Amino acid sequence: MSDTLLAVSDVTIQRGIRQLLQGVDLVVRSGEIWQLRGSNGVGKTSLLRAMAGLARVEVFGSITRCDDVLYSGHAAALKSALSARDNLISHPSGSGSPAPSEVDAALARVQLEGYEHVNTGQLSAGQKRRVALARLFLPSGRLWLLDEPFTALDSRGVKVLENRFVEHVDQGGAVVFTSHQPANLGDKLQVVDLEQFNGE
Repeated sequence: MSDTLLAVSDVTIQRGIRQLLQGVDLVVRSGEIWQLRGSNGVGKTSLLRAMAGLARVEVFGSITRCDDVLYSGHAAALKSALSARDNLISHPSGSGSPAPSEVDAALARVQLEGYEHVNTGQLSAGQKRRVALARLFLPSGRLWLLDEPFTALDSRGVKVLENRFVEHVDQGGAVVFTSHQPANLGDKLQVVDLEQFNGE
């Protein structure tokens, strides 16, 4: 039986006097990929941050998660004065610092071979996004919580990321991500429409 990595029970999220979501239930097990879908402002990011224990809003109900979590926000969280390699060494996805050879291999997986020493401030938005996503090719948590990971990626980058999702869950991990666009993940993908939990 698959391990439960995340359990969300009767969760309500409130920002000030506005209730974003109400009565959210979700159980995420190893081997599963879940997409949180809904219109802008429905509360996708707020729920994802709450799942990660990083909520900036009021959260009611119960959220339990495994200890081995990787959270990646919508922003790339890169230091523009550092190279792509140094960003990944100084801000790795897992515990400890990866070796430069591991980082270079991860950058190659996201089509950034040859950009290891380029300062991220000189990269395009799509290239910055790929540097951030290279963290997913380094040792990382079993449960991935990813906010809009497909933003600014071209079709090739999207395919690389989709393949990495499948690889991760086949190794016993799980992925929960927000996205406005449909993902080509076949029967691996389960979708939660957050409109059904609209708190208004």
